[in-house]
Amino acid sequence: MSQLSLFLVVLLALVIPIFMARFKVNNVPTAVAEIIVGIIMGSSGFNLISNTASLSFLSNLGVILLMFLSGMEIDFDLLSRKNNQKIRSQSGKMVDPLKTAFGAFIGVAVMSLILAFLLKLFGLFSEVSLATIIFMTVALGVVIATLKEKDILGRPIGQTILLTAVMGEVIPLLLLTVYASLHGGNAEQLWLIILLFAAAIFLLWRFQQPYNWFVKVTKATTQLDIRLAFFLIFALVTVAETVGAENILGAFLAGMVMKLLEPSEATKDKLTSIGYGFFIPIFFIMTGVKLNLRTLFAHPTSLMLLPVLIIFLILAKMPVVAVYMRKFDHGNAFAGGFLTATTITIVLPTLQVARRLKVITSTQSDAFILAAVVVCIVCPIVFNSSFKLTPEDRIKQRVVMIGANTFTMPVVHDLHDKWYAIKMFTNQQNNYDTFKSRSNLTFIPDLNQEALLKEGGFDCDIFVAALHNDQKNIELSRMAKKMDVKRVIVRLQQPEAKTINDLRAAGIEIFNFTNVRSALMRALIESPAVYQVMTDTKNVLYSVVVRNTAYTGRQLMDWEFVDKMTVSRIRRGSTWLSPHGSTVIEPGDEVIFSGEFETADHIRQILGKE
Repeated sequence: MSQLSLFLVVLLALVIPIFMARFKVNNVPTAVAEIIVGIIMGSSGFNLISNTASLSFLSNLGVILLMFLSGMEIDFDLLSRKNNQKIRSQSGKMVDPLKTAFGAFIGVAVMSLILAFLLKLFGLFSEVSLATIIFMTVALGVVIATLKEKDILGRPIGQTILLTAVMGEVIPLLLLTVYASLHGGNAEQLWLIILLFAAAIFLLWRFQQPYNWFVKVTKATTQLDIRLAFFLIFALVTVAETVGAENILGAFLAGMVMKLLEPSEATKDKLTSIGYGFFIPIFFIMTGVKLNLRTLFAHPTSLMLLPVLIIFLILAKMPVVAVYMRKFDHGNAFAGGFLTATTITIVLPTLQVARRLKVITSTQSDAFILAAVVVCIVCPIVFNSSFKLTPEDRIKQRVVMIGANTFTMPVVHDLHDKWYAIKMFTNQQNNYDTFKSRSNLTFIPDLNQEALLKEGGFDCDIFVAALHNDQKNIELSRMAKKMDVKRVIVRLQQPEAKTINDLRAAGIEIFNFTNVRSALMRALIESPAVYQVMTDTKNVLYSVVVRNTAYTGRQLMDWEFVDKMTVSRIRRGSTWLSPHGSTVIEPGDEVIFSGEFETADHIRQILGKE
C-alpha cells in the first residue's frame, strides 16, 4: 500500500498540469487543483492514497522548499530609494507603492483582528491570535503568477499589490513564530530567535564573495550553486528548530539570503524545477489527502464554520480595496483587493503548527484549509475577469527626454507607445510653442534639479539629455545618475576624450553624433544589409531578454515563430554568441533580432514575458 500511494502521488503530480493545459483550466492555481485531486483520492474520496512515512517525509521537504522559494520571490529592489519615489498611476494620481501597500496591510491587520474576535464571540473558534494570523495571510506565489500573467508586475498597481502580498507573507510568518513560541512553552526562549536572523546575516556575509566563484566553477556533475542553496536551507532550518522557532521561518530566511546573493536566472530556474517539479506538488496533494471532509460534514458546528471562514477570508482584505480606490481605477482597485484575498501557502504551514501545538482540532483545521481552497479558486477568477489593462498598464518603460528639437522629435515619434511612456521637457519657449501639440511636453525656463523633481523629471527608467548644449547635457545626466535613474543617456556633439571616459566611468551612456555617422557609413560600405535593417521603416531591429520559460531550454529552430525573425546575435552574460538553429536559449539571454514591425513587436512581447 505504501509503494502504491507513492506511485499514485507522483503520477498525479505529472498528470494534473497536463490535464489543466489540455483543457485550458487557466483560472485555477495548480496548487489548488492538486489539493482538490488529493481530496478526491484521499480519505474524503476513494481512499486510494494513505499518509505513509515516505510521503510524509517528502511532503515536509515540499513545504520547506515552498517557503524557501517564497523567500526568493521577495523583490528587494522595490524597497530601494528609487522605487520608494512616487509614480503616476493610470488614473493620473501620484502613487508611492510601499506607502500604499503598508497602509492597505495595516487595514488588513485591524480587520483580521476584528473578524477573529467575531469568530470567538459566535462560539465558532476560540483562538483569536491564530485566526488573526490566518486572515491576514496572502499567497505570494499565486499573486506573483497572476500579476505576471497580466504582465503588470512592473506597473504602479502591480508593484503595490506585490508589496501588499509580501507583507501578507512575511509578517504573518513572523507572528506565527512568536505565537508558536508562546504556546509551545518556549516563551523564555523567544529572544533566541534573534540568533536565527544573526545566522542569516552571517551566512549572507560569509558567502557573498565565494558565491560568484561557485557559479564560475560549477559544472553538470557538481552543481555547486544548488548545493549551496540546500546548505542554506538546512543550516537555517536547523538553527530555527534549535532556538525554538518554526522550521518554515528558517527556510523562508534561507530563500531571502539566496535572493540577496543575486543568483543567475539559470540557478533560480534549477531551484524552481526541483521544488515545483517534485517536492512541492507532493505537499499540496498530501494536504488534500489528509483532509477528512466526511468528519467535517458530520459536525454541524464545524460545517457552519466553513461558509463563515470563506466570507471572513474575503472580508479581511476589503481594506485593501478601500485604500487602492484612492489611488487607482475603481474597477482595478476592486480586482487587486480580491487578488490579495488569495491565501494558501502560509495557511497550510500555519495549520500544521497549530495541530502540533494542539490548539486546533483536526476538523477545524480541515474547515480552514477547505475555505482557503475555495477562496484560492474564486479570487484569481474575480481578478482576471475584473482587471482591465489600460494603455498605461501596458507601458514597459518610462522615458524622460530633455530637449524638444529636430533631433528628439522624430525619435519620440518612432518609439512605440506600447513599450514606452515619454515625457519631454524644454527650456526654449519657441520650441515649446512649436511642439507642444505633438507630445507630452513641459516648459521649464530653468532646467535645474528642483524644477525637474517637482515635475517628475527623474521619475523614469531612461533619462535622455539631448539639448543643443553639451555642458548642460553633461550636468543634467550627472544629476539623473545621482537620482538613481536606471539608464542615463547623454547626447554630445563635440566631446573630449576625458569627458567621455569620466561619463562612462559614472555609468552614463553616450550618444556621439560623429561616431554614429561614421558607424552608419561603415555599415553601408561593409554590410549594406545591416544598414538597410537599421534604416528600414517597414522592419525593426529589437533586443529582448528572454524571460519566458516556455522558450528557454529549447533550440532556436524549435521556436514556432523562428521563420518570422532574423536573429543577429545572442548575448549571454558578457559573452556574444553567434546564433545557430541548434543554439539552446538559456534564461536571461539577450537576443538581437529583426523582423516586420508588428510581428517583431509580438515576438518581443512573448519572449520578454515572465
